[in-house]
Amino acid sequence: MKLSEIKSKLPGLGELVFKLPDGSSVPAHFHVTEIGQINKHFIDCGGKIRNEKAISFQLWEDGDFDHKLGANKLLDIIELSERVLELEDLEVEVEYQSDTIGKYGLTFDNNEFHLTTKMTTCLAKENCGIPTSKPKVSLSSLKVKEGESCVPGGGCC
Repeated sequence: MKLSEIKSKLPGLGELVFKLPDGSSVPAHFHVTEIGQINKHFIDCGGKIRNEKAISFQLWEDGDFDHKLGANKLLDIIELSERVLELEDLEVEVEYQSDTIGKYGLTFDNNEFHLTTKMTTCLAKENCGIPTSKPKVSLSSLKVKEGESCVPGGGCC
């Protein structure tokens, strides 16, 4: 979900809800403690130089039940960040504390933002010897040649 998409959803929201991948909600008294643009310049295991950019939101909550971030306030924070940091309209990643800092994608459905899981992968599978995935075969579909099968009590095992 791009930053512009988030901005377009905020004015119509009565309350701000972020759902975790397990279906639970980020507590209603969360804060957005950071908004920024992440520029990642790196080399993959195949030797290719890569550049990735994303907007980062950091959500945080810690017992401050007296302050609840509203949709309009978040829109104000985003617009200030755009002006001051000259943010691009990029995909948004959300950081949220669990056992460690988790990094999530973001979607929107039923007037709620949904944090989505992200996975690592090898970006150069063709260069570093990662085998292509083997086709999955159902054992019941295998044909056994006459006389080559082993049956219980047959003495072949």
